[in-house]
Parts: sequence; C-alpha cells; structure tokens
Amino acid sequence: MTRVKICGLRREEDIKIVNSCSPDYAGFILSQGFKRTVGYSDFLRLVKNVKAEIQTVGVFVNEPIESILKFAEHLDVLQLHGDEDASYATTLRQKTDRKIIKAIRAKSPDDIERFNGYPCDYLLIDAYKKGEYGGTGKVADWGIIKRAKISKPFFLAGGISSENVLDAINALSPFCVDASSSVETDGFKDERKVEKLISITRKE
Repeated sequence: MTRVKICGLRREEDIKIVNSCSPDYAGFILSQGFKRTVGYSDFLRLVKNVKAEIQTVGVFVNEPIESILKFAEHLDVLQLHGDEDASYATTLRQKTDRKIIKAIRAKSPDDIERFNGYPCDYLLIDAYKKGEYGGTGKVADWGIIKRAKISKPFFLAGGISSENVLDAINALSPFCVDASSSVETDGFKDERKVEKLISITRKE
C-alpha cells in the first residue's frame, strides 16, 4: 500500500488533524525562512503530541549538521531538501541512526538517476521551480520520473492532491505520496482535505 506523508505541520490543530486521520508520516519544516517553518521550542511542543504510530519527519534545507542533530533525537526521519552532497549525508549517518530522505527537484531523468547511489534510505522527488526548495504546490513532471531508472523507494511530492493521487500512484508506483499545500484551506491544514487524500490513497 502506498504510504502518505502530510508535511508542513505548525499548529496544535494540525497535530489533532494528523492524529485523527493517521497518515504514515508527519512532516515539520525546521529550517528558517519558509512559510511553514516551525521554531525549535514550538517543534518540541508539537512533536511530543504526535501519535507514536505516525513517523515524524524533520525537513532541513542546507543546515549545519550540528543544527540537525539537536532535532534528530525527537524525530524518526531526517529529510534533506537542499543542496546537501553525498559527503554531508555520510557524515550525518555517522552521527545519527535516523533514516534519511534526500529530496530532488527534478528537471530531467538524469537529475534523479545521479542520486541512486546517494547515502540515504529514500528519495523524494519534487517539482522543479527556479529559486524554490519546495512547497510550491506545482505538480512534478511525471514524465521525467517515469523515464528515470530509480533504484530506491521514493516519496512523490509536488502538487499531490485527492484529485490526482490515484493517477500518480498508477503511473509511478511511489513508496509514499507527500502533500502539504493541497490539503490546506487559506494556508492552513484542512481536516476534510487530509482525510480525503488519505482515504483515496488507501483504497488503491
């Protein structure tokens, strides 16, 4: 069964939503400067209330490794969403046993394939938008993903919604679908949208 990740949690209400709807993963943006960024103290307050069966994911963009480590003990998975190279991930692996996701903003199949040997547990394939690291709501180019030879299980991000999730699963067979802006109303997580996305995905 395809897993579901709901990303960009930042309020107590968001935690109540994921606890009610039970996605497989709950994501927090933990680097500064992004629309859904959560500060350290707020993160600690929120993450402790996530149900144990939901895996927690911290999203980091070009962070010093020591900055990631202070969050890592409170997380299940670390998502590298910037320009982190293989040596960075190798060093991170030496310092923590948390699973690692490496995000790719793919413009071509080669952009994906060159990460097959990257020292991570999963890839995350997101839409490419110049100057943006993600969270844009733009649908990824599925044709690029379909043509790529991918040797790792991958999360599919980029405009995943209840309207297109079945098409995405049927076309690409991702390990997990990842949604954020598509399950929001007026910039905040919407329980009905989260529930609908998860329900449709799990019926597949």
